[in-house]
Amino acid sequence: MSIFYNTRTGKSGCRLITLMLLLLPVSLWPAQDNQLPQAVKQDAIKLVLILDDIGNNADAGMRAVNLPGQVTYAVLPFTPHGKMLAQAAHNAGKEVMLHAPMSNLSGMALGDGGLTLTQTEDVFTDTLRRALADIPHIRGLNNHTGSELTAAYQPMSWVMQELKKHDLYFVDSLTTRESVAMSAAEQFQVPSLKRHVFLDNVQQAEAIDVEFKRALVLAQQQGYAVAIGHPYPETLRYLESALPALAKMNIELVPPSAMIEQLKAASLSPDQP
Repeated sequence: MSIFYNTRTGKSGCRLITLMLLLLPVSLWPAQDNQLPQAVKQDAIKLVLILDDIGNNADAGMRAVNLPGQVTYAVLPFTPHGKMLAQAAHNAGKEVMLHAPMSNLSGMALGDGGLTLTQTEDVFTDTLRRALADIPHIRGLNNHTGSELTAAYQPMSWVMQELKKHDLYFVDSLTTRESVAMSAAEQFQVPSLKRHVFLDNVQQAEAIDVEFKRALVLAQQQGYAVAIGHPYPETLRYLESALPALAKMNIELVPPSAMIEQLKAASLSPDQP
């Protein structure tokens, strides 16, 4: 069963909390407990936070792994530190994904493991299988770039067939509005989520703050949100300050697999309209 970003888990939004989030100062988050916004008592709102591009920088990768809470790590295949960082994340009890390089419209280099429109099905599938085998402990996959490939149904169907064989989920990073990845996931019954917010397209604390708060507002409105960031120094510094405050706002960090299971359970519940 495919689970999509617009699956509703019930109305968990709260105007008061949303207003408080938007009014928090951009100087990150208040340090004193009594200054934090207090959530109405209810089931915790869920935030899926994925950090992409793990594997090239050991120091940044370990700093990311040491972030508090259930952050998820999308690891590039065949990178100098990918295996080590995936193992470290797993040892820390956190979820690991493959960050699969896919062809893009901007001409960005993909490196080893890149999936392109020019590959035959055999070459494409073999490349994907090697990438999946390179990173230990993966539970799913999201696309690295991919503005070209994710808009093409045939190669995305090859991706989904392989994920189905390995019982893996897919998260669409949504690098293009033309993405057909979720349709392919639905056809092949691959559990799926979509990205709602990119945290750090602009690598400045104030801009990251705005996007993080936007993710929290979306989570309040629809019960959960999926945010993607990168192990940039500015992003890591911000998250080190922001993440410890989430529990006080009744917001829970969860990995994609847990979010998918919760949405699946909600969709199967006889109490759902």
